[in-house]
Amino acid sequence: MPTHYDALIVGAGPAGSSVARLLAQAGWHVALVEKTGFPRRKVCGEFLSAATMPVLEACGVAAAFDTAAGPMVTRVGAYAGNAMLSAPAEGNWGRALGREHLDLMLRDAAVAAGAELFQPSEVLNLRRVADGYICFLEDGREISAKTMIAACGSWNRKGLFAIPDAGDLLAFKAHFRGSALPAGLMPLLAFPGGYGGLVHSDAGRTSLSCCIRRDALERARRRHGGKAADSVLAHILETTKGARLALGDAVLDGGFLSTGPIHPGIRDRQKDDVFFTGNIAGEAHPVIAEGISMAIQSSGLLAKLLIAGRAENYAQEWKRRFAPRIRAASLFAHLAMNGAGRLAGLALLRTAPGLLDLGARISGKASMAA
Repeated sequence: MPTHYDALIVGAGPAGSSVARLLAQAGWHVALVEKTGFPRRKVCGEFLSAATMPVLEACGVAAAFDTAAGPMVTRVGAYAGNAMLSAPAEGNWGRALGREHLDLMLRDAAVAAGAELFQPSEVLNLRRVADGYICFLEDGREISAKTMIAACGSWNRKGLFAIPDAGDLLAFKAHFRGSALPAGLMPLLAFPGGYGGLVHSDAGRTSLSCCIRRDALERARRRHGGKAADSVLAHILETTKGARLALGDAVLDGGFLSTGPIHPGIRDRQKDDVFFTGNIAGEAHPVIAEGISMAIQSSGLLAKLLIAGRAENYAQEWKRRFAPRIRAASLFAHLAMNGAGRLAGLALLRTAPGLLDLGARISGKASMAA
């Protein structure tokens, strides 16, 4: 007979581990299945907005996050071409922490609350039964669960919850040491064919995350040569003065990571009594730096509704809270990658730089007064 759980969660990243922690500490018998080993580096950005802090507090990791994360982001800005703009007002927008640290922190918090961890292990198949699901793991074990939650991200190309390749945006990420990025500033980078962001992360590192269209990458490779990541960095530094000043003398720490294509958009939040949380449910263009924040917040929402016995409201509540951010991110990404859009946006921001703060709030960030 398979071991029975109240909930089985597939994926122990920030979304999966957050919902596992919240359910386990509410007394649920939770299984958490993760196919890869930790710690792990991920292409995802590292910024967590202030609006995510209540969920981290509920998960019991807020103090540990404060100790490990990079300095507070107090200003948002935009670098495009020769323009270097920043919001006139300061606030406490959030902080950044590498995924190799954040994932461990949240996973261990889930286990400490009583979740049973299966790692590395993968769910190969599911069978619907009267009281939930029976899940078949790759090592031959079987688990039954009343509630099934998929929190395995949006970049799976195979397996039960695979998302087919679509789109033409490729993602890159790297850390640098010795950057000249101004203290407290998190600028959006808008460059031909792509966008990205810079932020001070943990341990004195600066994180660069970016996305670029395939056609722009091909042009960059023809112009600059070398590996794809090297040509992307050269393209950004050549076309974006602010990035050039921030990273021109910095030292790459650990090499680039890459993945893609990415899949921004709204997907299933619930299907066949399986709940979806994190990026697999819906993903904003990384231009707004809200990917991890939305993943954790959506898991906080799902856990709250499951515990209250109101899970039938999840899909609607998810859409109400997160769909506007995804739509705003799509608009911002289009403007950032398009030459005319960049020019129009810069002209507007030069006239009213306070719109940078407004854009941050529209994208889901909440700033506490500095």
